[in-house]
Amino acid sequence: MWSRLFVLLFLSAAALAQSAPAGSVKIDNDFVHQQFGDSCNLETQWQPLTADMNADGIEDLVFVARCKNPLIDQDDKGYRVIDPMDSFFGYGDTKVTTAMGQIDPRMHGICILVIHGSGADAWRSTSAQSKFVIINLAVKTIAVKRMRINKKKITTAIYVEEATADEATAAIFWDGKKYRYEPLGSGMD
Repeated sequence: MWSRLFVLLFLSAAALAQSAPAGSVKIDNDFVHQQFGDSCNLETQWQPLTADMNADGIEDLVFVARCKNPLIDQDDKGYRVIDPMDSFFGYGDTKVTTAMGQIDPRMHGICILVIHGSGADAWRSTSAQSKFVIINLAVKTIAVKRMRINKKKITTAIYVEEATADEATAAIFWDGKKYRYEPLGSGMD
């Protein structure tokens, strides 16, 4: 009797181990290469963040990576390269602004990658709702928090303290159609 019980428990444990839960997706370079191609590599200095970025009730993923040339895999991997900061200042053509880069060579290629999740598995799903590579931000720190857009609308935004001389802080948020950049001011130091 004990041997049958042991075998039953062993088979149950083996079945559970084979059907890994949705939360077991590891965010590493293999995951980044699968989602965004070989030109992007995870930057482990910043922790991946999860939140509902596009207000659809499904968890999304935000993380920092270094991308050598994000435009190369854009069509093959099904993501969009966007430049909300330069768009805010009047010129957001990514074919041009990807070549501009950062003044600080340590920040060259630093991008924020966003995966809008779909279905019950959210961002872990094999078919994301949409994916974005946000370029030309000198990321010093990154956080995801709620932000008031106007008197009636509150959304989730990516807050970035920029690694620039003035240590400007900015928010990047989904307006329902695209990501927008909102400068919030400079550091007080």
